[in-house]
Amino acid sequence: MTTPSPLLSLPGAVAGDGADAPVAAHYGSFNVEQRTLASGEGFVDLSHRDVVRIAGPDRLTWLHSLTSQAFEGLAPGVWTSALVLSPQGHVEHFFSGVDDGTSFLAWTEPGRGDALAAYLERMKFWSDVTVTPEPSQVVVWRVSTSSTTGTSSTTGTSSTTGTSSTTGTSSTTGKYSFVPRESLETYAAAAGPACGFWAFEALRIERGEPRFGVDTDTRTIPNEVGWVPGSEETAGSEYAVHLDKGCYRGQETVARVHTLGRPPRRLVLLHLDGSENRLPAAGSELVLGEKTVGFVGSSARHHELGPIALGLVKRNVAVDAQLVVDGMPVAQEILVDPEIGLHIRPLRQG
Repeated sequence: MTTPSPLLSLPGAVAGDGADAPVAAHYGSFNVEQRTLASGEGFVDLSHRDVVRIAGPDRLTWLHSLTSQAFEGLAPGVWTSALVLSPQGHVEHFFSGVDDGTSFLAWTEPGRGDALAAYLERMKFWSDVTVTPEPSQVVVWRVSTSSTTGTSSTTGTSSTTGTSSTTGTSSTTGKYSFVPRESLETYAAAAGPACGFWAFEALRIERGEPRFGVDTDTRTIPNEVGWVPGSEETAGSEYAVHLDKGCYRGQETVARVHTLGRPPRRLVLLHLDGSENRLPAAGSELVLGEKTVGFVGSSARHHELGPIALGLVKRNVAVDAQLVVDGMPVAQEILVDPEIGLHIRPLRQG
């Protein structure tokens, strides 16, 4: 079990629930904390996320061959995200991290680090790599002060996320960083004020940034949730698929949907009826008429938008259809176009 964060001892700290229990859900007011982050101040403690270190001279070419991302030639300090796919293109693992010239440090969702490390260990064969859990490093997030991707900081290497708003509103962008666990309290004193996980989640949902294992299921393919860029010219660290790299497991599915369009399902931002003082549980069914057409993943109370959530719905559900979850009406906002594919994009030049 993940060690509870020392920042739970800060004034007003209230622990989260479930997998997020080791960090603070809020420090007194999640609405105030959202506004603090939106103003460009504060940071979020994500020290409950699992961290894995991949070292050895073959690490980048090895990761390049195993995952959906291009690792060959990856420069030190440049953040990137990657997926491990099944032969059918379903997402099995997600991780995001940075190389320092000698090893690649990656975070994944709480409780998923052991499975990721075990998979990578099985795939070593003759490659000169080592895979080890790295509990001495933790993840934090703070608001971006520039649009630079993969910049360095005094506390670790950072990744800009949420570089544009998919919702038509002004979304708050930010950067993930690694910090030594023993230095987390020192970091907090310098980077504060501390803002809770609920504030972070509300802003993440607003950005349309899916959380692996919550906004995805065992059938999810990358094209359904926005992990595939429109082209390599638009790619950034928020994307977990490289379109022009060589073969990898599951590539055929990704390439087919990218070229022909029409993913089986699509990620949507859901605006919930705010008349009831509750949020749907992750995994709750989305219903249209008498038919189940998808499920809800993450949900939160946004300081401006009210109750919002991410959902995964069947592609053929009309984009203006009003859905119902747990007895509450919800409206959709498009995150992934139901017809997305090269057949509806201008041809790439050159």
